Amino acid sequence: MQIISERDVAIVGGGVVGCAVARRLTLEGASTVLLEKATDILDGASKGNSAILHTGFDAPPGTLEWQCVQAGHREYLEIHESLGLPVLRTGAMVAAWSKEEEERLAEVLAKGRSNGVDDLRLLGRDQILEMEPHLSPSVRAAIHIPREYVIDPWSAPLAYLLQSLENGGEVLCDAEVTAGEFDGSHWLLQTGRGTVRCRYVINCAGLYGDLVDKAVLGDADFTILPRKGQFVVFDKAAASLINSIILPVPSRRTKGIVLFPTIFGNMMVGPTAEDQESRDDASVERATLDMLAEKGKAMLPDLKNIPVTATYAGIRPATEASPYRIRNEPDRHWITLGGIRSTGLTAALGLAWHAHALLREQGASFTPLENPVVPRVPNLAEHLPRDFSRPGFGEIVCHCEMVTSREITAALTGKLPARSLAALKRRTRVTMGRCQGFYCSARLAELTRAKFATPLGVGEIND
Repeated sequence: MQIISERDVAIVGGGVVGCAVARRLTLEGASTVLLEKATDILDGASKGNSAILHTGFDAPPGTLEWQCVQAGHREYLEIHESLGLPVLRTGAMVAAWSKEEEERLAEVLAKGRSNGVDDLRLLGRDQILEMEPHLSPSVRAAIHIPREYVIDPWSAPLAYLLQSLENGGEVLCDAEVTAGEFDGSHWLLQTGRGTVRCRYVINCAGLYGDLVDKAVLGDADFTILPRKGQFVVFDKAAASLINSIILPVPSRRTKGIVLFPTIFGNMMVGPTAEDQESRDDASVERATLDMLAEKGKAMLPDLKNIPVTATYAGIRPATEASPYRIRNEPDRHWITLGGIRSTGLTAALGLAWHAHALLREQGASFTPLENPVVPRVPNLAEHLPRDFSRPGFGEIVCHCEMVTSREITAALTGKLPARSLAALKRRTRVTMGRCQGFYCSARLAELTRAKFATPLGVGEIND
């Protein structure tokens, strides 16, 4: 039996929650290893989301989700500048478009205030249109939430994991956890790369969290019921049409379809909420995309003159019950953070603190780092200076997104290099613009030669 890593804590799953947990536990002094079954991190649910930093105004009151969302919102704003993470301070509006929706705003307002978000205010049509003049005048009323913001959904978890690595943490990709044995004090986890020995395990496997529990523990107390959300991305010409996140009056099942600017200068509409059996089918459907585009144009009529740049789908790890599914087994040194759905991007930092608290209850004791290294990730936000604005960038490889050869080279090296096109996209936005890689594919294939396990082909770029 070859032991490839021996650590205090093994974190299973390289999504945003796993990356945040790795960061927190490393900073608290634990030796950590993050185990990801894919070639790169963020390959599951975390690769497709709305990138909104939530306040928790509409979270179930008093729940762990509410606590973690609010804690995550606070911590992100405390650390984002030091890590180089952008924030687009948009604010949001829960907009009512019918009499019935308008009547439900009082309930939304009361819930938000009871959740401790006390800066909400009710707006009439004239106030809304003064703030958002391009919005359809059919809007009736809205609740303004000034501290709902837009962030970079991929750079944030990348920064979390990089801080873990810079301070002694480890990551193993292509390391799917398939089995494990616990001897009363330590785990031996079987992975696709060999055996990992650790004292504690935290399962953050997202869409596969229940399957990891079953494979290692023999059972799971929740079942992942995948829920697909499709999105439509409008061209950057739409960026001047709106300033705020436009939220629907939510239902019990979903937050609904949102119209929102992105940190990258686009405008997006989505997501849908489609239950399905597949955990990895992120295909899109023309009829659904047309519906989303029309929904966006109904809310923002000037979108009818703006082309759609891209479409995509994300899959959320919904379960048979809405609360986060937390499994804490002190006798087996095991914690599962399951069922983390649409609020996961914000809640991840709060969940990391929760995982640390549970470990302490299990008897774990670590000494926090005194002067941890704080790495900075490259900025990809449209409203802040990009790499091409600094001398010596080499060449512009992707003209749609103004991605430089220096950015690509940096993303292909270092402690967490991109090992696939999808990973390189998330680190640089190459091929994610108007032409979707049509013009830069040949040059990109040259720059990435021998860097990926599977050589880059034009077909992969255009998929």
